[in-house]
Amino acid sequence: MQISIPFINFEMQSTFIMNEKPDYARDITEIRSMMERSTKFLSLSGLAGIMAGIYALAGAFVSYQVLDFNPDKLAEGNTETDGALWKIVGVAVVVLVLALGTAIYLSWKKAVKSGEKFYNATTRRVISAMLAPLVTGGVLMLALFTKGLTGLMAPCSLIFYGLALYNTSKFTYDEVKSMGLIEIALGLISTYFVGLGLLCWALGFGVVHIIYGIYLHYKYER
Repeated sequence: MQISIPFINFEMQSTFIMNEKPDYARDITEIRSMMERSTKFLSLSGLAGIMAGIYALAGAFVSYQVLDFNPDKLAEGNTETDGALWKIVGVAVVVLVLALGTAIYLSWKKAVKSGEKFYNATTRRVISAMLAPLVTGGVLMLALFTKGLTGLMAPCSLIFYGLALYNTSKFTYDEVKSMGLIEIALGLISTYFVGLGLLCWALGFGVVHIIYGIYLHYKYER
């Protein structure tokens, strides 16, 4: 009777081991998730996009209604609006500072909430990918401003911002790529139709940001 006990134990252990089959699918999913978190900037906040869109729409409204900026006159080569251009540039700078500040704060808050480090190697890659198109676009816009070709400034801002988003999409959400393409398309349209520059700018930096911000928020943050 005592001899059979080890065999019973062996059978019980064998049954226990067989029941503990490794879940390869789950392991692969976890590994993929870890790799994605380490190679992609997932702290991008959808709410930041919404706020940036609101700032842009407010800036476009102030430029058109309060400062009486008429892009149609630029399309006709009229320089009567040149005196207000410095004010328009000031509004654009305020919108840019507010949008960047909000994006940094909300993304940092999201990273802290998820227990991740906000500034890391992936963040540096994102900044590097965006820097070249944005700096190039900024220098070109400055040249256009000094040469009096102010009607092309809004299109250039959309095009180079779209290029920056497209270039950055491989380090963050895939939806950023399509957002960049839309910005580029609006920039090209306003290049041919200069009178639509402010409208396309409001659509690109305002409406598109809000739509994608809402989409990203409900898909990845809810």
